[in-house]
Amino acid sequence: MEQKTAEAKLQKKLSPLNVWALALGSIIGWGAFVMPGNTFLPNAGPLGTAIAMGLAALIMICIAFNYDYMINRFPVAGGEFTFTNASFGPTAGFICAWFLGLSYLAVVPLNATALALIGRNLFPALTQWGYLYSVEGYSIYTGELLLAIAALVIFAVLSIRGISVAGKFQTGLALGLVGAVVLLAGATLFSDSASMANLQPGLVTEEDGSLRLGGILAVIAVAPWAFVGFDSIPQAAEEFNFSHRKSKIIMVLSILIGAALYVILNTLTAAALPEGYDSWLPYIADCKLDVLPESLQGLSALPTFNAAKLVLGIPGLVLLGVALICAVLSGIIGFYMATSRLLYSMAKEYVLPGWFGKLHPRYNTPYMALIFVMVISLLAPWFGRTVIGWVVDMSSIGAAIGYGLTSASAFVQMRKRRDAGTLLQVNALLGVIFSIFFAALLVVPNPWAYLGPQSRIALLVWCVLGAVFYGFSRRKKA
Repeated sequence: MEQKTAEAKLQKKLSPLNVWALALGSIIGWGAFVMPGNTFLPNAGPLGTAIAMGLAALIMICIAFNYDYMINRFPVAGGEFTFTNASFGPTAGFICAWFLGLSYLAVVPLNATALALIGRNLFPALTQWGYLYSVEGYSIYTGELLLAIAALVIFAVLSIRGISVAGKFQTGLALGLVGAVVLLAGATLFSDSASMANLQPGLVTEEDGSLRLGGILAVIAVAPWAFVGFDSIPQAAEEFNFSHRKSKIIMVLSILIGAALYVILNTLTAAALPEGYDSWLPYIADCKLDVLPESLQGLSALPTFNAAKLVLGIPGLVLLGVALICAVLSGIIGFYMATSRLLYSMAKEYVLPGWFGKLHPRYNTPYMALIFVMVISLLAPWFGRTVIGWVVDMSSIGAAIGYGLTSASAFVQMRKRRDAGTLLQVNALLGVIFSIFFAALLVVPNPWAYLGPQSRIALLVWCVLGAVFYGFSRRKKA
């Protein structure tokens, strides 16, 4: 009986470096390479983005301290669901898990289809063949579908074969990502195509010359989405082979390095300009209008890739491509892990059917949960990036809800256990306030981050589905 019980547990095989890699690989994905051109620079400029990402990182670190407190009190898989369930009961736990699960799950196919976009923009002949149909203006090709499907299946198998194997592979990808970006940043410092003068204006202003504070706010507003991934650390808490007290420094490092990579890629995009431009402002405007010089038009939607090509030529393009592939693949692994552990913990609390909690007899991984995530993810590429984007935008609410309920749970546990000082309790309340602020930016009409109509409809559908599922599961449990 004792042997059987031991086999029914997740294996403690994740080192601190593995856990850091899981978090960073989940934080940095396709968005870090495209947002400089379509979000960061147009809204805030290079200096404004650095300020906004710095503030966002501080907010995330504040929330991370609340996660650290809860991890050390509940060192098991499940993260936010486990914390909320223990502090506020099963209803609040279900609400947290329902929205957070979608937030995690949506990122898996988002990263898989990003591989197709890499091929579409860099090697179109290899992937953009076998046109099938279009959805909301996005064309679906057989070659791109096969690439996304292959990636989803391969990394599901890798994740099933053991957290140790996945953790080591993730570590290699995360180090490759950081190394490639740092090399490119170093090359930019010595490139004739890049100049500090090109970074002017540092901040975006209104027509009357006043500072566009709303632009900085718009960048801060993406923080729940931009940094979602550091919270994959508590999902893997049951598999740490080290003291849970180290989780704080791991989370802080993943957030700070993630913020630095966002800022580096954004600054690189603004600093390296083609001939004829002496400022990033008209250059980014031309990128959006697709009126760049003929030699660069193929990458009009990806000014970060333009910058890499200008700095190092084709090797620079390859180097950034390596960084992007590492980011995308590490995102798939990271969110496979986070989503499956969330589903596993929900099954253990009888919120989901028991088969979600089954562990592989040989590898001791929640293989049924991983297969479920893979199957759902395999459906998404058939709907195209546009539709996936609606779901991802809506699922940012899930990250805000997870942050808020974890911070609230930390406050409740601090008051109950009396093991935290006033400063930590104030920090927990700040985490709740910041999370409400992020959620309000998405659901309350505003000119900066209000969800589009399609995303609002998707959110409503998800809420209705959640209510139906919760009513069914409660009735069955009773």
